[in-house]
Amino acid sequence: MIWLWDLAAILLGPVAGSFLGLISLRLPEEKPVVMGRSACGSCGRTLSPIDLVPILSFLVLRGRCRSCGAAIPRRYLMMELGCLALGVWSAYAFDGPMALVSALFGWWLLILAVIDGEHFWLPDRLTLPLGALGLIQAVAFFLAGQSQLSWVHNLIGAAAGFGALWLVAFAYRRLRGREGLGGGDPILLGAIGAWVGWQGLPSVVVWAGIAGLSVVLAMVVRRRGVSAEMKLPFGVFLALGGWMVWILGPLGL
Repeated sequence: MIWLWDLAAILLGPVAGSFLGLISLRLPEEKPVVMGRSACGSCGRTLSPIDLVPILSFLVLRGRCRSCGAAIPRRYLMMELGCLALGVWSAYAFDGPMALVSALFGWWLLILAVIDGEHFWLPDRLTLPLGALGLIQAVAFFLAGQSQLSWVHNLIGAAAGFGALWLVAFAYRRLRGREGLGGGDPILLGAIGAWVGWQGLPSVVVWAGIAGLSVVLAMVVRRRGVSAEMKLPFGVFLALGGWMVWILGPLGL
């Protein structure tokens, strides 16, 4: 029955995406994530089950409310499709419970990337539990005999990930007299280290650096203004790096 875990990772993807789309809107506005039954943001009509089927409802309703015709934010569809893709990827890369755990890691990284990309903010209420869950899954799979590496590697990864970026941020602040990294970036790298272990941290940073440089080069090619003062959401690149290392393993550095 191992295939049931793969199926769960795939089928729960759109459901998770719908919920994460809601979080991406409400959390930055400091609104309660759970506010009773879902309702249309324009006319206030309580949504029925037929309105809430991930992906399918959006397509059938052509992205509009059945009552008032107001546009449904496309982020819901994008998040649902993104989480579905991450679920499929996890089911392809892993078997058994690890497939669902992998999908959960991917969904978590996705919501962090979206929030940081839009608001330059990595909320502790998301990054800290992600790190705790990474350590829990490492201990659980090690005790179950499904992991050859001790969970101590993950614990070291959490400490090393946070400590390394914190020192970089501290040194930059002392040398330049201003912030160079957001306060959530070290916490996020520490959380990722809790998942990939200390061995995977260098590769995470390499992937993040490649992604960041690619964005800068794309901006240069499009002749958009690039300066030393420009801010980039580094958490987005760290999330991408964490996922690539989780799926593909550390680079042969």
